[in-house]
Amino acid sequence: MLLSKDIAIDRVLNGVVAGTTVQAGTGLSMEGYSGILFITAVGALTANQVTALKAQQSDDDAVADDYSDIEGSASEALEDTDGNKMLVLDIWKPKKLYVKPVVSRATANAVIDGVIAIRYSARSRPTTLGSSVKELVTLVGPDEGTA
Repeated sequence: MLLSKDIAIDRVLNGVVAGTTVQAGTGLSMEGYSGILFITAVGALTANQVTALKAQQSDDDAVADDYSDIEGSASEALEDTDGNKMLVLDIWKPKKLYVKPVVSRATANAVIDGVIAIRYSARSRPTTLGSSVKELVTLVGPDEGTA
């Protein structure tokens, strides 16, 4: 079974140059999915930076219900030596329909390489690609040879 048939992949935050401002990703609807995994890649981290990942949720993508923090979702702050590592947050059955990542940065510069969201445990298969995915190649039992 191919994993790609049961998930939706979206880029929810583009790369952000060195800075100290909070960066919120795009909210995604959880309709048809039970879980969401955020993968945040960071680049260079300046000494004394305070960088962490958390998630927020809303009933209607902040139309009438503002996004609020999901209890317990905040990661520990990265160490200064954690440049070019990732923070991963996995949420099963959020209470509200829309979920988004928030990368907090403070004190000193941190580079964000981007945030990828993987919605999983789809109730309807196959899933469709997110608009930020250019191409999906799937192989079943491939032989050796020219890629």
